[in-house]
Amino acid sequence: MHHYLEFEKPIAELEGKIEELRHLTGTEVNIAEEVAKLQTKVEKQLSQLYSKLTAWQKAQVARHPDRPHAVDYIETLIDDFTPLAGDRLYGEDAAVVGGLGRFRGRSVMVIGIEKGKDTESRVKHNFGMAKPEGYRKAQRLMLMADHFKMPVITFVDTSGAFPGADAEARGQAEAIAKSIEVSFQLRVPFISVIIGEGGSGGAIALGSANAILMLEHSIYSVISPEGCASILWRDGTMNKEAAEALRLTAQDLIELRTIDAIVPEPLGGAHRDPIGAMGAVADEIQRQFDALAPLDGGQLRAKRREKFIDMGKVGLG
Repeated sequence: MHHYLEFEKPIAELEGKIEELRHLTGTEVNIAEEVAKLQTKVEKQLSQLYSKLTAWQKAQVARHPDRPHAVDYIETLIDDFTPLAGDRLYGEDAAVVGGLGRFRGRSVMVIGIEKGKDTESRVKHNFGMAKPEGYRKAQRLMLMADHFKMPVITFVDTSGAFPGADAEARGQAEAIAKSIEVSFQLRVPFISVIIGEGGSGGAIALGSANAILMLEHSIYSVISPEGCASILWRDGTMNKEAAEALRLTAQDLIELRTIDAIVPEPLGGAHRDPIGAMGAVADEIQRQFDALAPLDGGQLRAKRREKFIDMGKVGLG
C-alpha cells in the first residue's frame, strides 16, 4: 500500500479512482482511455506539487517510509558486498551498516546509516540513531579503506546521533569528533550521499567527504525542524517556520556551497521509483569518482580539509 503525505491528498484521490476503474469489468466504459487520462492528470499534479515544495514538505518527503534506505542502496549498487561488524572496542551497532564490495567494478568501502523500514527493523537499527560504537566502527572501516587504498562511499540517513545516557557515558561526542578527524586523514576518494535525512553531528560524522551529494528532496541540517522549534520558540507547532529558517533543503545548501551536487529524483520523489532514484545516485557517484581520479592521496586529503575550512568563510569579508 502506498503511503501518502498530507499534501499529497489530491494525488491519493486520483490514484484511488484509477484503482477503482482497473477493478471494473463488464462495462461499456473505455476503461483504458479513462485510466490514461487520469494518469496524465496525476503526473501533471505531481509535477506541479513537487516543483514548489516548502522546506517542511521536503522534510516530510525526506522521511517518507517508502524511500530507499542505506541497505537498499548497498544491495542494489554494490556487488559482492561483505558486511563487517563491530568497533573492536565495545560492540556492534546495527544503526551503522558497512563493509567491502564493488561499485561498477571498483573495490570500495561502503558505510551507511540505516533507519529500518518496519517496526522490527527500526528497533533493530535503533531508528538510524547511532551510538559511539557505530561511529567507532565507521572509523575502523575508513582506516581499513585507507590502508588498502579503497575509495569510501557513505549513505547518510539519520535524524541524529542517539541521545541516550548510555551513549553519552561511552563518549558520543568524542566518537563523532574522531570520525570527522579520521575523515580528514584519508588519502582515498571519499563520497558521501545524503539519501534522506542528514541530521546534526550524527550525519557529518559520515559526511566529511571530498564530494557531498544530496538527493533533490533530502534535508541536511544542524537540528531537526521540530527540535529547532522546541528550543527557539518552545512551540512544536512552529516546525514549518523552523524548516524555512534552517535552510535545510538541497537547493539552499548548493547555493551556500555546503554540498557539491544535487541528484534529481523521479517524479513524485524517490519513494515512487526507488530503482530510478538509486540509478541516478550511482551515475552521480561515478561522475564524482571520475573527477577525483587525477588527484593523488595528498591532494585528496588537502582538498577535503580546504573544502570544510572554506565553509566557515561563507559570508565573511
